[in-house]
Amino acid sequence: MEKIMDALYQEFMKAAHRAGNEHLMLCSSGNMSWRIGDKVMISGTGSWLPTIQKEKIAVLNLEDGTSVNGVKPSMENGFHLGVLRNRPDANVVLHFQSEYATTVACMKNKPTNFNVTAEVPCHVGKEIPVIPYYRPGSPELAQAVVEALKDHDSCLLTNHGQVVCGKDFNSAFEKAMFFEMACRIIVQSGMDYTVLTEEEIKDLDKYVLGKITD
Repeated sequence: MEKIMDALYQEFMKAAHRAGNEHLMLCSSGNMSWRIGDKVMISGTGSWLPTIQKEKIAVLNLEDGTSVNGVKPSMENGFHLGVLRNRPDANVVLHFQSEYATTVACMKNKPTNFNVTAEVPCHVGKEIPVIPYYRPGSPELAQAVVEALKDHDSCLLTNHGQVVCGKDFNSAFEKAMFFEMACRIIVQSGMDYTVLTEEEIKDLDKYVLGKITD
């Protein structure tokens, strides 16, 4: 059992370090969770995902959120657990603060449509909910994220960051990277950009079956 747990810790750390290497967060600005049966691994409070080690990874009971290994979880554990409880199809939740997507999160006039390339509706989501500012770690933020991700895979947190969920580490990572790519295009275009039409998005169904729903 110890060897199995050690392998799981290693897999979690590998995914966290990859997110850090791609500059999806700085220092302690991000957090990540991973469902393992009826348990959840989640980065510990104050931990730095880019360099996280085993002793900073909390293991919680999914049902009630109690810690199994004595490590205090991220203060954002409320929305991590809530999303995983509501979404049996999602096993990983990633909260990040990448450069361009966070720039967009802080804009006064935010985009209402992020579908600048096919990768966005295919992987990130045709619609990306924008959540008002709530204090990090607050019950209000947790409730808003859980509600937004009931039927979406990504959301933007005003003056804060982003949250994505996926079936595995690769899925969540892919969503985060394409989310950041879309926001980079939007920002670097000086807000002078085009988006795919509804017809063009529906046409993608022919090539990416099961990725897009109305």
